[in-house]
Amino acid sequence: MNIQQWRLSGAYFTFNNQQIFYKDTLQTDSDKNKQTLLLIHGFPTSSWDWMKIWPELNKSYRLITLDLLGFGFSDKPYKKYSIFEQADICQALLTKLNVSHYHIIAHDYGDTVAQELLARDVTGEQIQSCNLTNGGLFPETHHSLPIQTLLISPLGFLFPLFYSKFKLKQNLDNICFIPLSESEISANWQLICHNKGKRIIHKIIRYMRERIHNRTRWVNALINTEVPLHLINGVLDPISGEHMVVRYEELIPKPNVTRLHQVGHYPHVESPSKFAKVCIRFIENHSNPAL
Repeated sequence: MNIQQWRLSGAYFTFNNQQIFYKDTLQTDSDKNKQTLLLIHGFPTSSWDWMKIWPELNKSYRLITLDLLGFGFSDKPYKKYSIFEQADICQALLTKLNVSHYHIIAHDYGDTVAQELLARDVTGEQIQSCNLTNGGLFPETHHSLPIQTLLISPLGFLFPLFYSKFKLKQNLDNICFIPLSESEISANWQLICHNKGKRIIHKIIRYMRERIHNRTRWVNALINTEVPLHLINGVLDPISGEHMVVRYEELIPKPNVTRLHQVGHYPHVESPSKFAKVCIRFIENHSNPAL
């Protein structure tokens, strides 16, 4: 499925006068009996990241995903961005779609959004389980790329002047052990540029500072939650690979971890079959068909 097909199979809803792109696989009455998965993408990409695992997951689950504000096909206003607002948007979408119980699969930036959702639902009244992937769960283990350091600096506003598809490819090649194809790079570049997205990337990346300021809240959400957690990690990721897993196992009670070897920062893109398999196995073990 290319990005235009992805877009045509989705829809939009309005949040605070902003248009948010989303996809929901609910089509028939039989779909209503499926467990619901909310998939939350990372930075700087979009919901299209889930395309490779979408068909396999959809065999058994109702899938909901969205382009967070500032990403993909959603609006990209020139404003201050916040993880708290992104979590509000996720909750607003779930309310719109009448979803009261759901599982989470999250990656990178989406991990932090998931941590905020977990902080709001510590006892798991709504969230049934959470699969986390490579991301900055702990600020102290996040190894920033040079381009991220530049983006968050006072010179970040200059970023659109030199950012290009070639630079995107360079960065993705650095963090993915299994390289993305040329067509995948091109599609992600189009999605970043859509709605003049390049001009606000330095605004979005302020989430790295949010992680530091809100470390206690978001790390405690992982430590104290009653929601079953599973970390799936591409261990060759230089940003949040094996070194982040080690910290996770130090801090999280009874950590449930799946290491994907010979995989980098985007395990669901680099090794989609294996990723989908371990996600499904974990969700099946933590599903309540009565909900």
